[in-house]
Amino acid sequence: MSKPTPTTVKRTVPLRKKNSELRSREYLTSKEIDALTKVVRHGRNGHRDATMILIGWRHAMRPGELVSIRWDQFDLEQGTFHVNRVKNGLPSVHPLSGAEIRALRKLKREQPDSRYVFLSERRGPMSVAGLQKMIARAGERAGIPFKVHPHMLRHTAGYKLANDGQDTRALQLYMGHRNIQNTTSYTQLSAKRFENFFED
Repeated sequence: MSKPTPTTVKRTVPLRKKNSELRSREYLTSKEIDALTKVVRHGRNGHRDATMILIGWRHAMRPGELVSIRWDQFDLEQGTFHVNRVKNGLPSVHPLSGAEIRALRKLKREQPDSRYVFLSERRGPMSVAGLQKMIARAGERAGIPFKVHPHMLRHTAGYKLANDGQDTRALQLYMGHRNIQNTTSYTQLSAKRFENFFED
């Protein structure tokens, strides 16, 4: 008598929806960034959260890069920020605006003994999951009509700089892309290239 063969149970994992099915775009407008910043300022960690959004989008940061920023990456006297990239990205040194320096100095006064810039309520470095929750909640409260995630801060910077007509090679270095093909995805979205197609 032959042994019964074990049956293989196939489990179907629901496929994740494409981003294009979840939202119409992967970047935010300047007004939406302002709205996010405004709503987080009224939260329990308002200054920290607003500063995270400011630094995240101004320096085109991935979530993992943003939560792991240390104070030794900043020279607040010279107004510079040594940006470390993940995913084998190119590091670079970015200038800091006056608004960024003021926000960072205030944060430093609030946590003088910390190695990391953005701390959780338990005084450890903020986690990517914590950042994701904060940005998603802020997007809902700001009335943005699609789900907002922290990587959108990076896309927003790339889209804005490309739309401003910044040189593609300079944009590549600013974003930390090793391959310029990654940078051209932002220049392809720029409306500037179509400006003179029609005359009124």
